[in-house]
Amino acid sequence: MDSTAADAAVAGPGGGPAIYFDGLSSRRQEVVVAFKEALEITADGLSPVSSQVSSQVSSQVSSQVSWAYSDIRRADSGPGTLRVACLSAPSLARLEIRDAAVAAELMSRCTLLGDNRLGGRGIAKIVGWSLAATISIVVVVLFAIPLAADRLTPLVPEAFEQRLGDAAAVQLKTLFGGRVCDTAAGQAAFSKLIDTLRKSADLDLLVQPTVLATPIPNALALPGGRIYLLNGLLAKAETPDEIAGVLAHELGHLKHRDSLRELIYNGGTSFLIGLLFGDVTGSSAVIFASRSLVTSSYSRDAEQNADTFSIDVMQRLGRSPKAMGELLFRITGKEGNRSLSILAGHPLTEDRLKRMSEADRPASGSPLLTDTEWSALKSICGPGKS
Repeated sequence: MDSTAADAAVAGPGGGPAIYFDGLSSRRQEVVVAFKEALEITADGLSPVSSQVSSQVSSQVSSQVSWAYSDIRRADSGPGTLRVACLSAPSLARLEIRDAAVAAELMSRCTLLGDNRLGGRGIAKIVGWSLAATISIVVVVLFAIPLAADRLTPLVPEAFEQRLGDAAAVQLKTLFGGRVCDTAAGQAAFSKLIDTLRKSADLDLLVQPTVLATPIPNALALPGGRIYLLNGLLAKAETPDEIAGVLAHELGHLKHRDSLRELIYNGGTSFLIGLLFGDVTGSSAVIFASRSLVTSSYSRDAEQNADTFSIDVMQRLGRSPKAMGELLFRITGKEGNRSLSILAGHPLTEDRLKRMSEADRPASGSPLLTDTEWSALKSICGPGKS
């Protein structure tokens, strides 16, 4: 190295040594930097390495590559090394400075050196945007999606709702064994009870009632007017009023279209987009939706509204709304597994029984079923069957 290069290599305010990568090749070049109106980078006479670079690189460096101080940004580097890039240079071009005095001088001239790194302001921005995103998600979940579900539910065609109910019925029968209880006398009593409740509720909807043979105590309402009473619940009932209250509760879900509303609310973005853009009639969407209907539960507000509906219907009939609460309370004390019972996802049974007891009135209407009809309904699945 000659004396000129050696003097230039001495660290100081005027310049010093550095390592340069041009961003066009992987070659490492020993260079000298000079602090002038811009940062000047040259390899001339610094070391034999510079003579081994490609002609393109040599011409670039020997022509004194200049980096404007305002364009220089810090890049990732290890301890003891300042690595920088330049916005106006090739994206992979890098300059490494290991001399502390030269690095300090460069940092004093590059006022925007840390703009692409996480300083205090950068972290604050990220935290702020993260909080804003979190709040946005909460707002969407708590307000936007329920509002969308409320607005979209009345717009869903009845034909689609019927198709959805048909698909969910297949899922439901598969889940509970598929055996339908349909003795003639039992089915006649069941249909009579449903028809009485429907007329009292002034419900202009064709209801399709079905009893399934399973020991699980539950009742479900599916889109399209389908009501399923599981024989496990029927077996635990002691009076027609107890079953009538539960069925009236399910009719309330049908009237309010709660199953469809909950499906839109819980169905996820894909179902909402499909519903909005008319792709919801595809088979995959129906299968997904039907499975969600069978395994999901209603919101607490929907359950309370259905209870209110049941209380009103039973009062119009002059029968006891308290009977339903007594049935639910009876199940609470005896059922260990509530995952598929009528209690899953519902308000506390004690609260419901208290509310229905407060709404109770002395019986003023005719019995909903005769003793013979009640016996037929109880044995609709056959003697001793569940």
